[in-house]
Amino acid sequence: MPKEVYHKNRIRDAARECGFELCGFAAAIPSPDARLFRQWTEAGYAGEMRYLTDHRAQIREDPRQLLPSARTVICLGKVYNWPAPHPGACADSTRAWISRYAWGDDYHDVLRAAMKRLVQSLALPDEQFRICVDTAPLLERSYARLAGLGWIGRNTCIINQQIGSWIFLGEILTSLEIEPDAPPPDRCGTCRRCIDACPTQAIVPMDNRYTVDSRRCISYFTIELRQPVPEANRDAIGRHVFGCDICQDVCPWNRRAATTADPHFAPRPAEPDLAQLAELSETGFRDLFRDTPVTRARHSGFLRNVAIAMGNSGNPAFLAPLRRLAQSPDPLVTEHALWALAKLETAGLA
Repeated sequence: MPKEVYHKNRIRDAARECGFELCGFAAAIPSPDARLFRQWTEAGYAGEMRYLTDHRAQIREDPRQLLPSARTVICLGKVYNWPAPHPGACADSTRAWISRYAWGDDYHDVLRAAMKRLVQSLALPDEQFRICVDTAPLLERSYARLAGLGWIGRNTCIINQQIGSWIFLGEILTSLEIEPDAPPPDRCGTCRRCIDACPTQAIVPMDNRYTVDSRRCISYFTIELRQPVPEANRDAIGRHVFGCDICQDVCPWNRRAATTADPHFAPRPAEPDLAQLAELSETGFRDLFRDTPVTRARHSGFLRNVAIAMGNSGNPAFLAPLRRLAQSPDPLVTEHALWALAKLETAGLA
């Protein structure tokens, strides 16, 4: 058996044992998508996410800048789709919605621990490895596509024909030289469901394909943006307080998407009570969402999101908590609480 085939089979078997449903291999050379990434950032689509446009932008173009001896990118996919109601089922106006990927434990920690187990289980002498989750400056979706894990859909998610798109990605750079896998064909066809379903029209054309303009994206507004959410976009956010899954929920490839029983991704909870969220102190926020991705929004940004969700709820029960938020010493929270109050009052709910 050729050396690279032996390595592939051994690594794939070990990856499954460590909880990864997908495993593929790409050459550790500059990605052909580097040009598209530069075009995306030059168009301003990264918004205020400066970690995508600073000195790390150049590092992303070649994985060997992360591991000089790298010859192969081992690309891994882990399903996080916990079987739970579709967000459309959350008709209760008193509840918020949190993106599916943030229901459970922080995936950075879960994936990193699993990849460490994988590297240790291989115990290959004289080989160098570097573990990367999405905080590393690496064009991970590009390498996942090259490694055969899936194609990049119009919503920019990796879509696997058998599993769907509810997948966390991780990479292991290694000095092992392994024959690369082949990328799959793009199977989005003429489908526009994600484009048409996006409330803020964040999926836009670029270079004969589609990309996401972060400056219009609900996930960007509720997670990454540290400033006021543009008023023109607040209505479309609905009751999302952290992230958005709409473009994945409507994707036909997710009709029979794989689910996971991994307790790390069990909801805690998916649709929390808005009134209770509005009462959270900074300490209470950290305690409730400890070790989950939700803490990335920070307490101030999260209360901003809660105020928007209350304003969009059409529920007069939120007048009292919004008036309390409007007295916040944090101007970001105050501004959005006043906006939400004005919206409910204009609707005649005061």
